[in-house]
Amino acid sequence: MPGQAAFADAVLDASAPVPPGLVNPDGVPATKRFDVYRNNVVLSLIEALGTAFPVVKKLLGEAGFANLAQVFVRGHPPSSPMLMLYGAALPGFIEGFAPLAKLGYLPDVARLEQALRESYHSADAAPIDPAELAALPPEALTAARITLAPATRLIRSPWPIHAIWRFNMEQGAPKPAMAAEDVLILRPEFDPMPVKLGPGGATFLTAIQAGNPIGNAFEAALAEHPEFDLTALLGLLLGQQAITELET
Repeated sequence: MPGQAAFADAVLDASAPVPPGLVNPDGVPATKRFDVYRNNVVLSLIEALGTAFPVVKKLLGEAGFANLAQVFVRGHPPSSPMLMLYGAALPGFIEGFAPLAKLGYLPDVARLEQALRESYHSADAAPIDPAELAALPPEALTAARITLAPATRLIRSPWPIHAIWRFNMEQGAPKPAMAAEDVLILRPEFDPMPVKLGPGGATFLTAIQAGNPIGNAFEAALAEHPEFDLTALLGLLLGQQAITELET
């Protein structure tokens, strides 16, 4: 039997010959059988990508997505037997895929969908009691550090990726307007949800994720956006069970 690497290469390369050792009962290379198997493998990977990136698929259409997926699949074989995790490299691949260069927003839409997948499969973590944060006096609040839930994801984009996602996933959602959008993905229960952040929100959360105390993160956000609303953002995080640790 052929080596596993050679077999895997042959499965994803339509021009490759039948691996040595794969023969019919009469000793003739099993060309037709292997072609059927090879085609089924590629189709299953394309189907997995379509399930993982429904908005990208809708934006490109069936044929356009199939063309993209076929090229991607042949150059990016699965690294895990779990197909639900397949396709993590697709956003970066789209960014360098010349035929889609005019669709500048598409890589970030794919990143949003990949972040939703990652959030869904992330570990659970118990949230803090909101009363713990509310009980802190102002000086203690500014010095406090918070940890966000493992399922939390942040995507910053010069494109209206949240509006694009909603327009393609939610009935009656408004048509996207051309504007940069920062998106926070939260998972209060089982299914992740993307939330469009207000001005300064992404700057604040980036600082928090880097280990900064609330006061420093607040100053960074305020310097970038004087209209930053800390109370609203903390309320969102607490309400969606996204804060799992409070260090005072």
